[in-house]
Amino acid sequence: MAVGPRATIGVFDSGVGGVSVLRELRGLLAGERLVYIADSAHVPYGTKPHAFIQDRSTTLSRLLIEQYGAAVVLVACNTATTHAVDHLRQTFPLVPFVGMEPGIKPAAAATRSGVVGVLATSATLAGGRFASLVQRTAEGVDVLTQACVGLVEQVEAGDLDGPKTRAILERCLHPMLSRGADTIVLGCTHYPFLRPTIQAMVGPDVTLVDTAGAVARQTLRLLGVPDGDSREGVGTHGPVQFLTSGEPEVVRDVLERLWGEAVPDVGRIAP
Repeated sequence: MAVGPRATIGVFDSGVGGVSVLRELRGLLAGERLVYIADSAHVPYGTKPHAFIQDRSTTLSRLLIEQYGAAVVLVACNTATTHAVDHLRQTFPLVPFVGMEPGIKPAAAATRSGVVGVLATSATLAGGRFASLVQRTAEGVDVLTQACVGLVEQVEAGDLDGPKTRAILERCLHPMLSRGADTIVLGCTHYPFLRPTIQAMVGPDVTLVDTAGAVARQTLRLLGVPDGDSREGVGTHGPVQFLTSGEPEVVRDVLERLWGEAVPDVGRIAP
């Protein structure tokens, strides 16, 4: 598939968390168009049943492909990947899909203590996909998991370092650290926005791992750009369109903080 300035990359998440991947992706682009959907009316996916997550993921993917002409769709959500990406690939066989998985493999390679912690949603941790990932990539490593109930909602509210956010993080991190975890996987696309807060809480000797950069590079490879390929205009920003199933003005306020620049307009899609 040829890459050109008019290529469209569709991205969706249950809310604004996928912007952590969108930022990485934008830095690798040479004029491609980005369309991002925050399914804010249904955030978080992590507490929803399998059928619901699959249905919403299908609806959003169809919108990105049929209405916005996405040449590739990035499922910027670990939970949606766990419960829907295989179904999406079967439903839309002509469009490549890129999913998110917690960075167990790089964490297993980085740990010195042999103990890795994983912060994620309950739906991500409960899926067979996660169990298979651990079995395949973390042999000989003790993998400790923690479902961080309420943390996605804190990021959605723009609270990245307040007392409630810190209390949730303390509850999630303490059991891992007390058992010797020296590497923590941020297994939800919302969590990289908490990286400064988490790093300050765990100290400089604990490594934090997320896969946003690797997933962004894989997305470009699926568009026909080999890893490390030199492209004229890389870093040249193409258009970015933001959409939400929630309240556009509410979502825009948080998006601007996470995106790091003004977001003039957020479109509305059916909830």
